Amino acid sequence: MIKKNLFRFALSFSLAAFFLYFAIRGVKLSDLVLSLKSANYWWLVLLIPIALLSHWIRALRWKYLMAPIKKDCSISHLFGAVMIGYAVNNVLPRVGELVRPYVLGRQEHVSKSATLATVVVERILDLMSFYFIACVTLFLYPHALDPFFMDATAVRPFFFAGSFAGLGLFLFLFFKADTFFRYCALIKNVLPKKYSAKIDPVLDSFYQGLGVIKMKDKFAVIILLSFAMQALYALGMYEPFFAFSSLAKPELNFGASVVLLVISSIAWILPAPGAMGTYHSFLTIAMVKLYGVDKTTALSYSIVTHELGYIVIMVFGAYYYFKDHINAAEFGIGEKDVSNPAGKE
Repeated sequence: MIKKNLFRFALSFSLAAFFLYFAIRGVKLSDLVLSLKSANYWWLVLLIPIALLSHWIRALRWKYLMAPIKKDCSISHLFGAVMIGYAVNNVLPRVGELVRPYVLGRQEHVSKSATLATVVVERILDLMSFYFIACVTLFLYPHALDPFFMDATAVRPFFFAGSFAGLGLFLFLFFKADTFFRYCALIKNVLPKKYSAKIDPVLDSFYQGLGVIKMKDKFAVIILLSFAMQALYALGMYEPFFAFSSLAKPELNFGASVVLLVISSIAWILPAPGAMGTYHSFLTIAMVKLYGVDKTTALSYSIVTHELGYIVIMVFGAYYYFKDHINAAEFGIGEKDVSNPAGKE
């Protein structure tokens, strides 16, 4: 397991280094330093409460998702688990999603497998809201893909269709979980008994964790919180425009921040630690090609927005890690296998 984590760590940072080099290529260090010094950091300080509020709303939505398992989950425990998970993702991409059930399960004494299922539902909700926003963005801003393709006109319909199909797929998974589990049961029946016996408790725990799907009265507030998070993410892209005098232009409005949000979200999909490098590269290209921003300022913008968010997550993640006396071995980074979230609890 240690070798596997070391390989994942090396691969992630190699990817980050490649895209970071691509982002800074052609930019003079002296010009970049001058650009960073000229920024109005009072505007950037406002990013901290925006980021924390978005994370708190994620924790609040998670509280609704956890209701079928435990109705009175502490919002502080939920928020702490979110921050610890994000901090782990900043080092080992995707591992944080498996860490969160361990942390919350330890704090709230609930099934880690069932809790992992709520994280799966959470990701489905994130993808649903993202695909919806991507569809709307590509419709309203058809040139958003131009910087990334030689012939964006030819590929744009495929991206639009793919976003729409993805939205439909995740809606199906969210609202038709019973059908999904019936197929899982069929697959289980063809496996040897020693394996099927192990799968039963895992499926039962996941089905319990997906119980929120049956809570029709909670759909509206869960969807509202999902889009509230996306709105805060877009606000976090928009507000830093005012920190750079050269970005004070009419075309860099809130709509532009939504376009940049969609593009930067794609960068977060790549397995670089905390989207290091991928975020800087994608965002810099988009700002230069779409809005005519000079590369030095675009890179400065990507640096301050990414690094400030990164620092906030690491500080609060570390705070809750030590405050709640969490041990890394408990959630599998080290002695235990984090890839076995349904193991002995």
